[in-house]
Amino acid sequence: MSTHSNLNIVPFVSVDHMMRLVLKIGIETFLTELAAVIEEDFRRWEQFDKTPRVASHSAEGVIELMPTSDGTLYGFKYVNGHPKNTKEGRQTVTAFGVLSDVGNGYPMLLSEMTILTALRTAAMSAVAAKHLARPNSKTMAIIGNGAQSEFQALAFKAILGVTDLRLCDLDPTATERCARNLEGKGFSITACASSQEAVEGSDIITTVTADKQYATILSDNMVGPGVHINAVGGDCPGKTELHKDILLRSDIFVEYPLQTRIEGEIQQLDADYPVKELWEVIAGKRQGRQSERTITLFDSVGFAIEDFSALRYVRSKLEETGLYTDLDLLADPDEPRDLYGMLLRCEAKLHAA
Repeated sequence: MSTHSNLNIVPFVSVDHMMRLVLKIGIETFLTELAAVIEEDFRRWEQFDKTPRVASHSAEGVIELMPTSDGTLYGFKYVNGHPKNTKEGRQTVTAFGVLSDVGNGYPMLLSEMTILTALRTAAMSAVAAKHLARPNSKTMAIIGNGAQSEFQALAFKAILGVTDLRLCDLDPTATERCARNLEGKGFSITACASSQEAVEGSDIITTVTADKQYATILSDNMVGPGVHINAVGGDCPGKTELHKDILLRSDIFVEYPLQTRIEGEIQQLDADYPVKELWEVIAGKRQGRQSERTITLFDSVGFAIEDFSALRYVRSKLEETGLYTDLDLLADPDEPRDLYGMLLRCEAKLHAA
């Protein structure tokens, strides 16, 4: 990785590097280790700068910047969400991220985060369920079988021991693909024709649909006592998945209330409706599940600290794996104040050549 004598160099983790890194570590190990780093950072939540993400919305989707700092490291992610992209052969979500040294402002890592965001979202979901779902929950419904679904399944298996999956999607081919991709991974998989069928007998319900609209993926009568709901798909203004009545029956846990009230399921509720912050549960400051019959809801929209954790985790793996490229990203003149002189020296070399 970059050293003091090579101040121009920043380690870059490409998509190929990220895939190789995940496979070298093992996806379930990667998810488990990443979840541990997320929990570690959530326990020191109060140390971080926190702000709702900076979002640029359009009719087609959203482009966002997600920054945070713990005072020593600074991280941000660029991410988009464009549901229409699938029909054009593109990803709904793409992302990249940067981790920097607060002391000098120099980037320490530039990384792809399309794959990494899928991994950290799944790890975050499983961390929340670890603290909120009933103990020994083994059956999970996944409603919406797009790009995130397999990651969610594997995270819940690795971290909670979920083994029975009930899959449902408006597009049966998506369910078929998901089931095929998870074949041989230790699951018992049932393809369901409706959301109602999928939730029957499920301890955990994960909703992870992509359409940018107010939707009712779960209606009130579909959610029985004791269920944990992992609501992943609602993540911007005007986009929800759950009927309002479900929210009113649930203990609601969120990442950062100021952001979730704008983007999450709770945008359907009054601005002062009481919700609980997940970090307090992880840090032991608040009880999670109140009883066997409580409906718990993790209103997940994704928050910058989770991306910070993911970048921090990836960087910790680079030296031992070598899965990165030295990127000539920063100008490093011989004399820091002589940036123009660096240009002149380059010109001289070109003429000499």
